[in-house]
Amino acid sequence: VQLVESGGGLVQPGGSLRLSCAASGFPFSSFRMTWYRQAPGKEREFVAVISSAGSITNYADSVKGRFTITRDNAKNTVYLQMNSLKPEDTAVYYCNVRYYMNDYWGQGTQVTVSS
Repeated sequence: VQLVESGGGLVQPGGSLRLSCAASGFPFSSFRMTWYRQAPGKEREFVAVISSAGSITNYADSVKGRFTITRDNAKNTVYLQMNSLKPEDTAVYYCNVRYYMNDYWGQGTQVTVSS
C-alpha cells in the first residue's frame, strides 16, 4: 500500500488549496478514504472521510462548509478542496486507508495559512 499526498503550501487567510492523495497497492475503489491533520504540538485529528463509491462524506465540525472531500476511482486519487482557510488550519495533512485492519498513511503535505 502506498499513499502519496501533494498540493500543500503557503496560503493567505481566506485562500484555497486542493490536496491530492494518489493511492496504489490495494483495490482503491473498494475502500473508504480519510483525511487527517496534525498541527505542531497537537495530536493527529480527523478532517474528512469519503465512502468507497464517493456517495457518503463526513466532516469534522471545524471544517464543515469550508472543505470538500471527493475521489476519482478511475485515477485512484482522493482530494481535499479547502476554501476559506484560517490560520488554525495550519497542519500537516495526511490521507489514510484502513486495509484489512491495518492503518496506512502517506508522508503528509504541509499546509501553512499565514499572512
